[in-house]
Amino acid sequence: MVSRSEPVTFRGSGVDLAADRWGAAHGVEYGTVLLLHGGGQTRHSWQKTGARLAAAGWTAIAIDARGHGDSEWAADADYGVDAMIADLREVVATLQVEPVLVGASMGGITSLIALGQTPGLARGLVLVDVTPRIEAEGSAEINAFMRSGSHGFSSLEEAADAVSAYIPNRVRAPRPEGLRKNLRLREGRWFWHWDPRFISDDPQAQTFDADKEMQERCRTAARSLTLPTLLVRGGSSRVVSQEGAAELQELVPTAQRIDVSGAGHMVAGDDNDIFTAGLLDFLTPLRLSVTT
Repeated sequence: MVSRSEPVTFRGSGVDLAADRWGAAHGVEYGTVLLLHGGGQTRHSWQKTGARLAAAGWTAIAIDARGHGDSEWAADADYGVDAMIADLREVVATLQVEPVLVGASMGGITSLIALGQTPGLARGLVLVDVTPRIEAEGSAEINAFMRSGSHGFSSLEEAADAVSAYIPNRVRAPRPEGLRKNLRLREGRWFWHWDPRFISDDPQAQTFDADKEMQERCRTAARSLTLPTLLVRGGSSRVVSQEGAAELQELVPTAQRIDVSGAGHMVAGDDNDIFTAGLLDFLTPLRLSVTT
């Protein structure tokens, strides 16, 4: 397996975006896959997937969204979907071929609406546990988890406790050091590595995913899709229900669907083997077969 990635930087719409790129193996490149994480995550959530895509002949690029990870924070604190879309367009414009977009949660919403506005932006779309219909209870749980770290953690172990409480179905790592890449130490406390202005401190505030206007924008975009589309849903997801998945298939009749048994909203992390196998099956007919 190709496991090493190289750090790269893209210029978004007014911000620099940090990314990791895995080069295709074996001298044959099938195309580029852009991996877009969910709100509050970083590009590191795609490490296993990126390496496996490269081993299978794809160039994989995982990007930190604005205000997340090692990407710049927006001076005006604009972390709305239109700002994310503007960044995505700038990144795609630098690529030699139209990519396949793989978006989890926030990354999926960004990709979906962007393709509704600019159909030629990509040649394939994979939505990872996100559909136009988002269950409010699941969305609220995500936002509550993100707000829970607003004052930082006294130790990596305390941060690991918070993750385990939020994702009880995932086997806990024996050592919490792996969380260092998603946390930063400030004044003796560990904080999640995103701009705190990304999410409101008000627990009653309307969330990004559950916003009714946003869901209608997603439905409008979905109706216009003509490119190959795949929905990967966590079988135990509290964010995307069976009804939400069925609605997407009605909006996009040609869309394929995979339900990953036992996985929650963080599908790629909960069962990366099944997730990546399904992704590679979807990608097979999209190969470009360009010799490098």
